[in-house]
Amino acid sequence: MKEKETVKTQSSRQNELVNDFTEGNVTGRLIRFATPLFLGNMLQVVYNMVDMMIVGNVIGKAGLSAVSIGGDLNNLLTFLAMGFTNAGTIIISQYIGAGQRRNVGRFIGTFAISMTSFALIMTFIAALLHENILNWMNTPPEAWSEAKNYCLTCILGLLFIYGYNAVSGVLRGMGDSRHPFIFIALAAALNIVLDCVFVIGLNTGAFGAALATVISQGFSFIACVFFLAKNRHRLGFEIDRSCLRVDRDMFLTMVKLGIPMALKSTSVAFSKMFVNSYINSFGVTVSAVTGIGSKLNHMIAQCSNAFNTAGSAMVGQNIGAEKYDRVPKILISDFSIMAVIGSLGAAVLILFPEVVFGLFTQEPEVLDVCMEFIPVAVVIFIGSAFRAPANALSNGTGNFAVNFAIAILDAIVIRIGLALLLGLTFGMGYTGFWFGDAIAGFTPFVVGGIFYLSGKWKTNKYVIKK
Repeated sequence: MKEKETVKTQSSRQNELVNDFTEGNVTGRLIRFATPLFLGNMLQVVYNMVDMMIVGNVIGKAGLSAVSIGGDLNNLLTFLAMGFTNAGTIIISQYIGAGQRRNVGRFIGTFAISMTSFALIMTFIAALLHENILNWMNTPPEAWSEAKNYCLTCILGLLFIYGYNAVSGVLRGMGDSRHPFIFIALAAALNIVLDCVFVIGLNTGAFGAALATVISQGFSFIACVFFLAKNRHRLGFEIDRSCLRVDRDMFLTMVKLGIPMALKSTSVAFSKMFVNSYINSFGVTVSAVTGIGSKLNHMIAQCSNAFNTAGSAMVGQNIGAEKYDRVPKILISDFSIMAVIGSLGAAVLILFPEVVFGLFTQEPEVLDVCMEFIPVAVVIFIGSAFRAPANALSNGTGNFAVNFAIAILDAIVIRIGLALLLGLTFGMGYTGFWFGDAIAGFTPFVVGGIFYLSGKWKTNKYVIKK
């Protein structure tokens, strides 16, 4: 009797999650689900910016350059994990949309083992090659030591970073974005405290900033795991020892979906590293400004990612439930919300540039070059509005070919090609590289728009098996 009641409760919970995304007002559902993601991502942006603000004001432009370069490598490794994390979110959301509750626990077991193994492999490879990567990125001599310390510390904490993203992906796939926000909020507060202790109090430089980030991410990961285990009945899935193995079919589905998504995100991160390797050759001041610009880019990208992730989960569940008429409404809502956010961000930077850039540094030569970045940032903010719905469609449908096309065009053809064209051929120097990177942000919209107009997303019904 108790078992029947548990099954009934789980089924009710799953129906509630499905109805949350496949019934009712689309914009309201999107905002309700995306808001915790948005706030959580903004908190991550805040404590990442705090790292740079504290390091920049305590160490100076060498510290800004070190965190910028180390952050590029850390982003590359993190985005690689997020590709598979997003794949896990979509698979779970489609299982829920299709009413396949029994498969959720089995997939979580496969997902957990796969991501743990992946994290350990990437830690070993990155630790082995990090100095070579710093050389390839033309790290300025003044920033070399700090950049190395920052990189190596983040690399050794990859297990926590990958783990938090994976568990958060599971919760988002089930329709729960509120609890990942709570855990990242606690981590953000801890990170800021530890930044003050390590960097200001103990004078540990960029190493202290990286250590604060790793410890706070580890806290988030452990808290998420305990929450997921304790609330598995309420969330509507079962997991036991029999689930703690790699299911071959589920693993292959995850890999088939995750590789193009990981390729899309990591190729963009790699192309940014390539472009920044040229920019770093212009000296530590330009490298420092690029780091500040990267934080502003990261800020609006996290907003876009929040609505992309929310839109992907909603698209995935509605396709799983075969409610195709709701998908265009989701995409329009995604674009409209991000257009408002992007416009506000651009307006603040245009009206108050001294205030924004002054948060990171007070060095006159750095601030002078920062003013050259303003039009580039405006292009970045506008592009974020077009990117969110396009990525939501390509990710939510689980279309491997579209994600692969975006990865190749965005990273290699457009970003690198345009940056080299503007920076070298047209003689624009570092501003040409900045603009090439910014304009490439529109690529997902172009490819996603063609995919939407083709109507083929309606025939790509399931990533999962019936």
